[in-house]
Amino acid sequence: MNIHEHQAKAVLKEFGVNVPQGGPAFSVAEAVAAAEGLKDSKVYVVKSQIHAGGRGKGRFEGLGPDAKGGVRVVKSVAEVKANAEEMLGRVLVTHQTGPKGKQVNRLYIEEGADIARELYLSLLVDRETSFVSVVASTEGGMDIEEVAHSMPEKIITFGIDPATGVFPHHGRTLAKALNLSGDLAKQAAKLLGQLYAAFNAKDMAMLEINPLIVTGGGELKVLDAKVSFDDNALYRHPDMVALRDMTEEDEKEIEASKFDLSYIALEGEIGCMVNGAGLAMATLDIIKLYGAAPANFLDVGGGASKEKVTAAFKIITADPNVKGILVNIFGGIMRCDIIAEGVVAAAREVGLTVPLVVRLEGTNVQQGKDILAASGLAITAANDLADAAAKIVKAVKG
Repeated sequence: MNIHEHQAKAVLKEFGVNVPQGGPAFSVAEAVAAAEGLKDSKVYVVKSQIHAGGRGKGRFEGLGPDAKGGVRVVKSVAEVKANAEEMLGRVLVTHQTGPKGKQVNRLYIEEGADIARELYLSLLVDRETSFVSVVASTEGGMDIEEVAHSMPEKIITFGIDPATGVFPHHGRTLAKALNLSGDLAKQAAKLLGQLYAAFNAKDMAMLEINPLIVTGGGELKVLDAKVSFDDNALYRHPDMVALRDMTEEDEKEIEASKFDLSYIALEGEIGCMVNGAGLAMATLDIIKLYGAAPANFLDVGGGASKEKVTAAFKIITADPNVKGILVNIFGGIMRCDIIAEGVVAAAREVGLTVPLVVRLEGTNVQQGKDILAASGLAITAANDLADAAAKIVKAVKG
């Protein structure tokens, strides 16, 4: 689960992190009020709040090519109002949103900052070592992706063992990576401890600060923050769940979460229902190999019920881009007859209007095949994964 920048900064502030003053705004009037609340500021930053990066270089639909992006620096409350009127309710397109963009429903009005240097800092889970990885670079700012591509030596990574936590040498390593010395090095060490505490306490999956700035007055300050949480740990954090913005998520993904389905919408034409993440990835790959593209990643899990399978099928068929469906099940814990019953029930309920190919293997496979054969529905059986991919691609491509 992702949250907005202003929410991320509020969470970090609870742990003592130095962030600029600011406030969210869902209307022009709230934007003006937020700016007026920043009484000591002579410069204001009007920031679009969407779950995507590249906002500053983004473009708003309906505005000319010379229009400003989704992050704007202004010098008066009147300018805050004018920009809020232009930005709220408009679709912002960035390199991360894709061509469809995202509608801006909220802004963050923040005090301006005296930026002397821009740095990059993030914390991630390293699944190979089970450590928290700290990624740092002196090349912070909007083009960090290009830095990673063209100057990978500028990005320094080190791990923190959760059994020990942060030690002083971690702070020194970070300060060296960011080329900080003296009091700034001490601030970096303190910041690392604060971020690590927040990361663990809130079960974050990623915490990215870009940029982390050095101000003209010699302060380290978090100028932007992106946070995502481990979905499996959200039950422990109802306060974080309350921050979820459904308008930023795909409707099909929201529906899938209600049934504990692992679903990610893609841009292809073949809907997929698979059990097991590894098998699901292999299914996506073989669809590409045979000349088509998957419309989704959908893992029903190892112990799905008939109701869960039915829900998964409905989610797939609700996608107007789906021109065919491939069900690929290897029954271990999951029984093939349960899958078959769910597919038949869902196909009858929603009406099967696109080609459907089903490959079953494993526990109760013959019972599953018998259920499909006796259904009277136009279901094509496949002997193996390659056969299934060939048949569904042929059916879709004609």
